[in-house]
Amino acid sequence: MKKAIAATLLMTAAAAAGAQDIVRHKIPGSDFPIAQAVTIPPNATIHFISGQVPPVVDKAANPDSIAAYGDTKTQTVNVLKKIEEILKGMHLTMGDVVKMQVFLVGDPSKGGRADTKGFMEGYTQFFGGPQPNLPARAVMQVAGLNSTGWLVEIEVVAAKK
Repeated sequence: MKKAIAATLLMTAAAAAGAQDIVRHKIPGSDFPIAQAVTIPPNATIHFISGQVPPVVDKAANPDSIAAYGDTKTQTVNVLKKIEEILKGMHLTMGDVVKMQVFLVGDPSKGGRADTKGFMEGYTQFFGGPQPNLPARAVMQVAGLNSTGWLVEIEVVAAKK
């Protein structure tokens, strides 16, 4: 009898652990559109998406120029669209993104500082509005990327039960 009770308790605990959801911890007292942390249960599958860079938007421009890829907002939107397509091909959505790393190059038109305002204008088209699942996120300014026209590279981690 004791073995049967112990087995039942163990199976109930295992089922409860398997039923856990991905938890996105909000930043206390903030409406900033990122999660402070994300907890992924053991039954979730984790997907690592390589860094994506912007496509050319102006084929007439010098391919090594910012004009060829657009400003930070344009590049952000286009990179996130690429990520959205990659996720779609994996039967995932932007709502499954749990972690994001963003690399911004200083914009010469902004005094060499990363255009975080332009980045946020692009980012909030995908996160924090109609799609409420927010990722944990880091944004950093880097000295450069592989093309002198790139201002943005983004890599993400997605998870789904």
